[in-house]
Amino acid sequence: MTDGTRAALVGDNGAGKTTLLRVLAGKMEPDGGTVEYVGSATIGYLPQDLAELGDGSVMEFLSEDSGIAGMRTRLEETEERISRAAENSAELKSALAAHEDMEHEFSHRGGYGFEAMVKKILRGLGFVPKDAERPCGEFSGGWRMRIALAAILLRAPDVLLLDEPTNHLDTESMEWLENWLRDYRGIILFVSHDRRFLGRIAGEIADLERGEITRYSMGYERYLAGKEAARERLEQAIEDQKERIEHIQRFVERFRYKSSKATQVQSRIKQLEKMEIYAQEAPSQSVKIKFPEAPRSGYKVAGAEGISKRYADNEVFSGISFELHRGERAALVGVNGAGKSTLMRLISGTETPDAGTILLGHNVKLAYFSQESAMNLDYSHTVWEEASRTGSSMAEASRRDLLGAFLFSGDDIKKTVSVLSGGEKSRLSLFKLILSSSNFLVLDEPTNHLDMKTREIFQNALLQYGGTLLIVSHDRYFLDNLAERVLEIRDGKLYDYSGNYSWFIEKRDETLSGAQENGAKTQPADTKEKRRRETEERNRIHRERKKFSDKLASTERAIESSEARRSEIDTKLCDPATHTDSSSVQSLMIERKAIEDALASDYAQWEELSEAMEEIK
Repeated sequence: MTDGTRAALVGDNGAGKTTLLRVLAGKMEPDGGTVEYVGSATIGYLPQDLAELGDGSVMEFLSEDSGIAGMRTRLEETEERISRAAENSAELKSALAAHEDMEHEFSHRGGYGFEAMVKKILRGLGFVPKDAERPCGEFSGGWRMRIALAAILLRAPDVLLLDEPTNHLDTESMEWLENWLRDYRGIILFVSHDRRFLGRIAGEIADLERGEITRYSMGYERYLAGKEAARERLEQAIEDQKERIEHIQRFVERFRYKSSKATQVQSRIKQLEKMEIYAQEAPSQSVKIKFPEAPRSGYKVAGAEGISKRYADNEVFSGISFELHRGERAALVGVNGAGKSTLMRLISGTETPDAGTILLGHNVKLAYFSQESAMNLDYSHTVWEEASRTGSSMAEASRRDLLGAFLFSGDDIKKTVSVLSGGEKSRLSLFKLILSSSNFLVLDEPTNHLDMKTREIFQNALLQYGGTLLIVSHDRYFLDNLAERVLEIRDGKLYDYSGNYSWFIEKRDETLSGAQENGAKTQPADTKEKRRRETEERNRIHRERKKFSDKLASTERAIESSEARRSEIDTKLCDPATHTDSSSVQSLMIERKAIEDALASDYAQWEELSEAMEEIK
């Protein structure tokens, strides 16, 4: 692969995609062969597994991981050596040379703009400014994976190996990451089950199937179409060859014992012996999913009336109201942390709201799929024990057959749930869901860890499902083909859109500005009184922001002036002529240290003012 290559590694679950990435990253030794990179290429690897980040703050971790913290420490050590060295001494010359080399490397590695770049990447991945100073241990597993991704992007290695980079991202962060990767100059090899992400990033496909890789120099959609066309051509060629073989065999059998046809018979027998028989590969095993007929519920399936939820000082949302009606397929969307999973738990009854009520309609039989597999499965049980705890009256033989359709057969059913992969746990949870005989599915990220083929089969099963559906998913292609209504949680409120996911994206900006068209409904209603209150609120925010903006502008001017002077000093220090006068060098270094101290104070003030402005709402 060459610079600029963006290759997607695709294949069924269990094909070996993660194993191959681990081998390429040097995390696992191959049984045979070698992995070679040109020159001193640097590698960045993002695993699927939970990242361990230590106890420091996010900024401290990113500084250490990138090497910037160590370089900054070595710079300070050389500055200390320079300040202690006697004029015209050998120690001073040595310290100046070491400082010049270190400063050149520090500047080349982006050390002076590092904190600004950190804030840019963290903001793109969904963090707020104050998160940079929070301890890594305070974040959930998904957010720690985002921090690990930020670390890799900051290092900007020559080769990026990404294993499901979008698994823990909301749709806004996915779109930001797509833009970042499209501008990336190095090599990218990634695994993803997000079809839209694949379509936008991949310029080449590496298809891993039955231990072999086939490369396709095309995007993902063309690859799918091309592979299907190749399969159809092979099937036709096999049929044509089968007919020819049967024709030849009939001729041989008919004229085998006629001496007048002996030459022709022998010729055709040789044709059969030399013929290369086309082999049709057995289709890979796949899940077959079909929900049982859903019992009929009342027209009103579920309703929320003025519900609120808070955890300690964090108010997730307040005053939310909505209804779901029989047969609707609704998607619940919002940035990570907006409260989607919280709302799903409230509707499922696993948690209760702090205020308001959740009501289920007549004859509603709810089945809940949590993105936390521990809520769906008992890890101490075997697969068979979990499969037998569904409450279904299905006979044992039929249950085993259905488990086989979910790729659990033979000794697999004796495995303890705790040792299953993420995909296996998801399939087992879906198996239990199907046997629940529900008419209202509440699904929180059900497609996580499922391969593309299984996602499509599951999507088709949901399209045929006769009940009501409320689903959270970060798979935009999945939502686009499934949802006919979108509920968005934003800033603690709920906004209701009639249409699929693409329609929601198209109309969201209009809704944010108060537009209502083509059936888009928002809460609260766009009334004259509401517009008056919003105008007053905007004026209040403007007045409060103005107090900070003047101070912020003054601080920014001071920073620009200090950075310009520091740049002048750096230029002089890089000039060999300057080093002929050691006293001048020391004077410049002292001035530079004073500027650095002033900048540190100004940067801190700038951050405080910026955060204060952002908190004005």
